[in-house]
Amino acid sequence: MTSDATATETASELAASKVVVSFPDELSAWGRDQLTADRFVNYIRRIHDEARAGDEWEEFLDVGCCGDSLTLTLRVEELEPEGATTLDGDTDVEFVEREGSVHGGWCVQSADGPASTTGKQS
Repeated sequence: MTSDATATETASELAASKVVVSFPDELSAWGRDQLTADRFVNYIRRIHDEARAGDEWEEFLDVGCCGDSLTLTLRVEELEPEGATTLDGDTDVEFVEREGSVHGGWCVQSADGPASTTGKQS
């Protein structure tokens, strides 16, 4: 095996110390609480064992007993260190906003559902 092949193999197996994941900025404060809860962060680490910048994940957030699931697109913005491609139980998950809309869940079923924190959601 050449040193170039070894370097490529090592980079592809490198676990990220941090992954930055963006979410639509119209997500309500309640939705953000669900997104950043330990149970959801642990789920992200467990279900997405590989990641690359630009990957998009369709995920849902539970809206409780009187709602439907709230589906949103999460996007991998970056992994640290550069070259990392895997997530593990020690990977820190950082969430950041990006412009985007959210539809579904309580917003579909009730005007009393959580409001957008940006005021853009109608």
